[in-house]
Amino acid sequence: MMNLGQLRRAYHEAICRQVLGYRAGVPNIADKSSKKSVRLAQGILTRMGFSPCPNPPKGQRAGALFESLTLDYLQKAFHLVQHLRPGEWIFSVHGDVTVFDQYEHLTDLARVLAQHPGLRATLGDYLVKPDIVVGRRPVSDRQINQDADILRDSTATLTPLRASNFSDPKPILHASISCKWTIRSDRSQSSRTEALNLIRNRKGNTPHIVIVTAEPLPSRIASVALGTGDLDCVYHMALYELDKSIQEIADETLSEMFNLLVDGKRLRDISDLPFDLAI
Repeated sequence: MMNLGQLRRAYHEAICRQVLGYRAGVPNIADKSSKKSVRLAQGILTRMGFSPCPNPPKGQRAGALFESLTLDYLQKAFHLVQHLRPGEWIFSVHGDVTVFDQYEHLTDLARVLAQHPGLRATLGDYLVKPDIVVGRRPVSDRQINQDADILRDSTATLTPLRASNFSDPKPILHASISCKWTIRSDRSQSSRTEALNLIRNRKGNTPHIVIVTAEPLPSRIASVALGTGDLDCVYHMALYELDKSIQEIADETLSEMFNLLVDGKRLRDISDLPFDLAI
C-alpha cells in the first residue's frame, strides 16, 4: 500500500501522463499572454519530475480528466486516513445533490422547473452537480450499538445518520469538490455561486465546499480563494512545486499574494485535503 507521499507522486505522474503538457511550447495550465504564468507553469511541470503529456487534451476534456484523476487520488488518500473518520463513504463524479439527505427536497423543485422552464428565470438554478461529491451512508442500529446498548427505538428518531429512521434512507452529503484545471475571470465565480446554492438550499448540515485547481498564478487563485463564507478553502494540485517556482522567479508581487493565501488559510496543498475531509 502506498503512503500519502507516494499517492501524491502517483497523482502527479498520472496528470503529467494524461493531461499536463506543452501546446505550442506553453504548458496547458498557463496563460500564454502572461510571462509569469508561463514561467510558473514550467516550474511546476519541471519540479513534478515526470514527462509531460505528448498530446495534451483541450478544454472540457482536460477538465474531465483532471476531475477523474483527482477523484481517484482523494478516494485512495482518504482511505488511508479513514480511521480518523470511520464510516461508509461514497465518492463519485458529477453526483446529483438531490440524492443526498440535505437536498432531497429539491427533487420536487426540479420537477416543477422541468415542467415550467419559464420559472427558471425567476427562481434561478437551484440544482447543483458538483464535479466530485463525497457522501456518507447512514448507519444501522447494529453498528450504533456494536460496543454498548446505547440506543433505543424511542430516541434519536429523526437524525439522518440513523438508517432505521427512514424507509428509504439517503446518504449525507459530506463534501462538494469543484475542480478547476485553470481559473479564468470569465468563469471563476461559478464555483462561488454553486457553493452559495449548497449553503442556502440545504436542510441539515453544510457539506465541505472546496476547489481543487492547477492554476499557476496566485492572483487568479485569489479571485476564488479570498474571502470567507462560501468556500472552505482552495487546494492546489502541486502547492509545494508552485511555492518553489515562485521563489525562483523572485517576484515580490507573486510572493506576497501567495503568502497571503497560504498564511491566511485560504490555500493548501492537495495532500491536506484528505485530512480536512476527516474533520
